[in-house]
Amino acid sequence: MKVIRYEATSHRDQWDTAVQMARNGMFMFERAYMDYHSARFEDCSLLFYDSNQRLKALLPANRQDTILHSHAGLTFGGLLLMPDVSQTDVLSAFEVLLEAMPGFGVDELRYKCLPGIYHKLPSEDDRYALYRLGAERYRCDPSSCLAPVNVNLSSRRRRGREKAIKAGFDVRECLDWQAFWQILEANLTERHFVQPAHSQSEIVLLASRFPKAIRLFGCFREEQLMAGAVIYDSGQVAHAQYIASTFEGRKYGALDILFSALLETNFANHSWFDFGISSEQQGWRLNEGLISFKEGFGARTIVHEFYCLKRD
Repeated sequence: MKVIRYEATSHRDQWDTAVQMARNGMFMFERAYMDYHSARFEDCSLLFYDSNQRLKALLPANRQDTILHSHAGLTFGGLLLMPDVSQTDVLSAFEVLLEAMPGFGVDELRYKCLPGIYHKLPSEDDRYALYRLGAERYRCDPSSCLAPVNVNLSSRRRRGREKAIKAGFDVRECLDWQAFWQILEANLTERHFVQPAHSQSEIVLLASRFPKAIRLFGCFREEQLMAGAVIYDSGQVAHAQYIASTFEGRKYGALDILFSALLETNFANHSWFDFGISSEQQGWRLNEGLISFKEGFGARTIVHEFYCLKRD
């Protein structure tokens, strides 16, 4: 096994083809997505080949000082594995990476696992390899998901949906990015004093590159946007990347009718619907109100795990 650093001029097509073939690949790892913020992150993505020059795995990654992140600018990360890769291959990949780290100018790997619901085939080989090599789990975030066929609204969520119906709210897919981003930015500033990870222009760019995978759904009262959700659709999983509501929308249950529609209609045939994480401060603070809202649709917890692996 050997590892080399990604170069756009020579590896871009091979990279994207491999992402699509990988048993745990998704559109966010394609270069048209990853490269939108290349000015903010120094790309240090890696390709792993066996002794016969066959590509076995990819690692979307960036370098910050002497730390290799997989990938700090993406929601998910981790090794992307070709269908024929074995557990032994993955152990070898990590061992080769540790040996090669000085050549990439790093001495520590911060590794973000891809949750199992996103795997097309079982792909937790990396977790065992991390354990074997003595990696430390330094962060763990709870994410709420459910199979849409198992949606089960609590009495509170049902009341909210009925209130929204009586108020004349309706749900539809839209392209009102500016209106939604104004609501989202106001919500995040008011509640968390932060800005969205994407600017409005960035999310519009990405949605234009992946129109089937990045979609905006809104809850409207006549033509006024009351609430919305940006959904990242990876095929088997619909992931709520951003959720926001106006004050009036919260008052009338806009998110209750919105997610009821997404679960029961738009994404009813998906294997999983992922509401996203409900924690702050590197996983140490649980937002109980937020996770209770998600659990009100029947969602339960999976985890996003983060590991640290250092050279001896």
